[in-house]
Amino acid sequence: MAASLRLGRQGILFGLKLSQVNKCLWATQPWQEHVRHFFQSPWFLGVSAVKVQMPALSPTMEEGNIIKWLKKEGEAVAAGDALCEIETDKAVVTLESNDDGVMAKILMDEGSRNVRLGTLIALMVEEGQDWKQVEIPPPEAAAPSAASPATHAAAAPVVPPAVSSPPPPPKPATSGPLRLSPAARHILDTNGLDPKLATPTGPRGLITKEDALNLLKKFPAPKATPAMTATAVPSPVPITATAPPPPPPGSRPNIPPLSVPGKPGAPGTFTEIPASNVRRVIAQRLTQSKTTIPHAYASVDCDMAAVMHLRKDLAKEQIKVSVNDFIIKAAAVTLKEMPEVNVTWSGDGPRALDSIHISIAVATDKGLITPIIKNAANKGVQEISANAKALAQKARDGKLLPEEYQGGSFSISNLGMFGISGFSAVINPPQACILAVGTSRAELRLCEDDQTLRTQQLMRVTLSSDGRLVDDELASRFLDKFRANLEQPRRMALA
Repeated sequence: MAASLRLGRQGILFGLKLSQVNKCLWATQPWQEHVRHFFQSPWFLGVSAVKVQMPALSPTMEEGNIIKWLKKEGEAVAAGDALCEIETDKAVVTLESNDDGVMAKILMDEGSRNVRLGTLIALMVEEGQDWKQVEIPPPEAAAPSAASPATHAAAAPVVPPAVSSPPPPPKPATSGPLRLSPAARHILDTNGLDPKLATPTGPRGLITKEDALNLLKKFPAPKATPAMTATAVPSPVPITATAPPPPPPGSRPNIPPLSVPGKPGAPGTFTEIPASNVRRVIAQRLTQSKTTIPHAYASVDCDMAAVMHLRKDLAKEQIKVSVNDFIIKAAAVTLKEMPEVNVTWSGDGPRALDSIHISIAVATDKGLITPIIKNAANKGVQEISANAKALAQKARDGKLLPEEYQGGSFSISNLGMFGISGFSAVINPPQACILAVGTSRAELRLCEDDQTLRTQQLMRVTLSSDGRLVDDELASRFLDKFRANLEQPRRMALA
């Protein structure tokens, strides 16, 4: 019994001494804390990044070009600071930051073209974090290379697969009249898909861009596979391609050869010119307008004597306004007097507009753009002139904001300064009308009052109208009212 108690007391003393030794070891060896901090440090885990993606800067934008970066890597960024300049389908727009932080990594360099929406273009980190240790997300998995199938096809004889019977055609998802957005129509037409197969999710049965993309995923465009295109041969014997016979002398080739950059082009060659986003959108909208809108045209000559006289009187008072400013004011006042012309076409029919916003065509290096003079009927000619000059300059500099060129109700295109006597303009959808203005000319005309010949300054304007909204009779009344307002400019102030 005494021996057992003695052994138990020795075991307790040994345990106490062992615990003291362990405490000393942990106190004298802090390397474990360093290891724990290392594995939890940004050096090992990396710094989490704030993603900057290509945004949609206009309703019709699908891709953009990065013109210039305004922030460099390692530079501090505050909310509202300009990050870069992006060329959209309308203009060059400045992308602003929504967060505070530091620009860590620029993934899309200046000059990157056709960057799709949602593409990662830069990374930012929060303030206080090491921007050099930013964690760059892995790139998207690339499509499998086509070299390996070609290699296997060359190493072994190609056996054509058995031709299976084509699947039964799918049943249409919609019936009745179709309503498609421009982006959806472009996707479906490009891939040869039937719009009736799409399931509309937009308002009032509108087929949106997402609906078209979902349909494209279900029925992708057929692609030629190496097995189908290759010809079955018994052995991989190289075949020497024979050159086509030369064309007879004096004949013209079907496809002109492409010229070499930096060298003078030979006769019959051509040079590829890359189209800007603005130019591509202009081409799409003009094609859409001429193929979907029934254009009707009507012209009238306006006597500009009263406008010229009033301009001289205003110039004496140091008030400089142009003839185009009076035309904008006359069109706005006429629309106010005839609201049935101030309409647009939607999928369900006419839509009356509550505001009168005049779009004016401005020529830029990248194409035409139509900034808007809002509420033009309620503004004076001098205020319209100031707005038009400021918007035209911003359009040429590519600094227009989206709200400054979207939402117009009536367009005016003036080529009179180029000496064009008259022309017909293409309607800017979804608007109903566009007014084409020519130059003024001196012409002798018989005065009906005293039967004498007088010289008149006449200007021809041509109204292009949507036949679904503005018929010939309504267009004629509009032009008659417009001419009366323009020939009596002082009357417009009372309208």
